[in-house]
Amino acid sequence: MINGFEYPYFLLLLLIIPLLIVFQFFYDKKQYPNIHYSQLSPFDKYSKSWKVRFRLLPNYLRFLVLTLLIIAIARPQSYLSKDEMNVEGVDIVVALDISGSMLAEDFKPNRLEAAKEVAMDFMQGRLTDNIGLVVFSGEAFTQCPPTTDHRMLLELTSKVESGIIEDGTAIGDGLATAINRMKDTKTKSKTIILLTDGVNNMGAIDPLTAAEIAKEHKMRVYTIGIGKIGMAPYPFQTPFGKQYQNIEVNIDEPLLKEIAKVTGGKYFRSTDKNSLQTIFKEIDNMEKSIIDVSSYKMKKDRALPFLIAALLFLITEVLLRKTILRTNP
Repeated sequence: MINGFEYPYFLLLLLIIPLLIVFQFFYDKKQYPNIHYSQLSPFDKYSKSWKVRFRLLPNYLRFLVLTLLIIAIARPQSYLSKDEMNVEGVDIVVALDISGSMLAEDFKPNRLEAAKEVAMDFMQGRLTDNIGLVVFSGEAFTQCPPTTDHRMLLELTSKVESGIIEDGTAIGDGLATAINRMKDTKTKSKTIILLTDGVNNMGAIDPLTAAEIAKEHKMRVYTIGIGKIGMAPYPFQTPFGKQYQNIEVNIDEPLLKEIAKVTGGKYFRSTDKNSLQTIFKEIDNMEKSIIDVSSYKMKKDRALPFLIAALLFLITEVLLRKTILRTNP
């Protein structure tokens, strides 16, 4: 396959070939003039021999040789190009509030299940990233350390439930646990996505102190406040079965905004599942994997086949001219 020529201007010499063919046509007529007869019937039983029909073949072979030589002089080239891609993923830890208030049903089926479903969709789309899950309420623990084994990650995420640890909202402890899971990794981009629906009221670590630690480790924190503005239906178990009561949605938005600001992240407010999906899509677009692409091009000269073909046609032309298509002077 020819991709180009090193000396393409030599191809202009190909314009000579049609001129030579025209010249050959008129020269042939002049060299072999017509003889006029009063009638041609005496020659009807005669036909041109194959030697007569192919007597000009050596000349046209010479034109072909000349064409091939011009193409070879122009140095046809082929190029082999290759791109090498190195993908460096992003370290991401989702810090998920699993306190009792996350069972409020202003999201369907409730805040916790909606957050889990949207987070799992997000995880499935980040194939090259190390993703982990930290859960917190009155305390915090790592449900899944950062991993590229997303099957295990999704399975562990699906098993998260409210009530497995002491109730409350320890935002600082949840953030600090997420930081601890990524602080020693060599990845250039480290991200924490913190989801909560409440106010920090428990834990040993102040949330803003944890935010400063994240900043020192060059981690961005995206904070998401979950819950409708105003009141939300919350299920209570009674002797008569599940009963609902509206409770006030109280999210410490100033704190979440400050955590995001300190770390270079962004604060979002989600009031339904659709808005939560939109938030995760926006984070997905902002936290792209780092891709290094290196390319190289290898050039190969393709003139040799044209030279070989020219030599073969030249030998054929000489043999024909000197043997079976030989003409007398």
